[in-house]
Amino acid sequence: LYMAKLCQKDKRKRVMIAKGGSGTGKSVIAVNAMVNLLKEDMFGQYITKNAAPRNVYIDRLAGKMKKNKIKSLFAAPDKFYQQQPNDYDFLIVDEAHRLREKSGMFQKGENQIQELISSSLFTVFFIDPYQRVHFRDFGSISEFQKQAQLQNAEVIQYELHSQFRCNGSDGYLAWIRNMLQLEETANFNFKDISFDFRVIDDPNELRAMICEKNDESGKARILAGYCWEWEKSGRSDPNYDDIVIGDFKMSWNLDAGDPYAISQGSVHQVGCIHTTQGLEFDYVGVIIGEDLRYENNELVTDYRQRAKTDSSVKGLKKLYRENPEKAKHIERQIILNTYYTLMTRGMKGCYIYCCDSELQKYIKMSIADA
Repeated sequence: LYMAKLCQKDKRKRVMIAKGGSGTGKSVIAVNAMVNLLKEDMFGQYITKNAAPRNVYIDRLAGKMKKNKIKSLFAAPDKFYQQQPNDYDFLIVDEAHRLREKSGMFQKGENQIQELISSSLFTVFFIDPYQRVHFRDFGSISEFQKQAQLQNAEVIQYELHSQFRCNGSDGYLAWIRNMLQLEETANFNFKDISFDFRVIDDPNELRAMICEKNDESGKARILAGYCWEWEKSGRSDPNYDDIVIGDFKMSWNLDAGDPYAISQGSVHQVGCIHTTQGLEFDYVGVIIGEDLRYENNELVTDYRQRAKTDSSVKGLKKLYRENPEKAKHIERQIILNTYYTLMTRGMKGCYIYCCDSELQKYIKMSIADA
């Protein structure tokens, strides 16, 4: 609030970068910051690439304000190439790691980060580097700094540390990053982690456990890697089985009705990264598909196992022909970050099932060895 008022007073452009991992309260802080700035008669918006959290916030606020007015407070980042400089007093950009270089199918504009900073006197970027989950994700701290410098904007950086998700367990997040080989973290005893994490040998059992948890609070969901086609003909049919693993059968989240995260019937559907990133539940059951396996004592990522309907990895095949080393790095980052994000959606617990039996064994051993 102080920085936004200072920008109004001296008309100098400022950029704030707030880095925080899963569960550090980025989205809660972002929405509350928007509300407080609006109370000060400032003009601004909450921006996020992912439509899922926008739709949930709009739905939750319905009834307190007219829906059209609520909608006007939330926006995607792909229209700001049309804005004039400093049209807004502030812009709060959540999930800023999901920003793209150019906007939309037709690649309009020059640079989304540049356009957001240009459009506002005060721009706030909330970012988690471990949640880049798409080939075209472009947001990074270095890019924010670069674009701010080009526009002579002062940069303020913060890091959020407090853990509110995963039962407040920084140890669980550190263990997940270590297990997924995202980074090496300090050793600790898994038994000391007050978070309900289990590896389940049967997806039907996982479903039953999540349904039982959902009966308690209505806040438990099954999530999966995008390794099964989301068939167009069945997108509004709850009886259409997109995901089949032996005798386990479920539909992807439906393309109709309330947002997946708050729809009462969605416990009987499977959510993916695109419908759950930026949101949280009490419990999640995560199905890890064949895009992540364990072979010859190492984690192996395989983008070819992703569904053809998943745009997250489109562009990798071409990049593999042009620059195999860079393509492999991006592929690994996308797939490992995807599962890190899915496995950190739960406030109280996470149950997982791996399609690859060797990966199932590896994770069990990782728990025992921690």
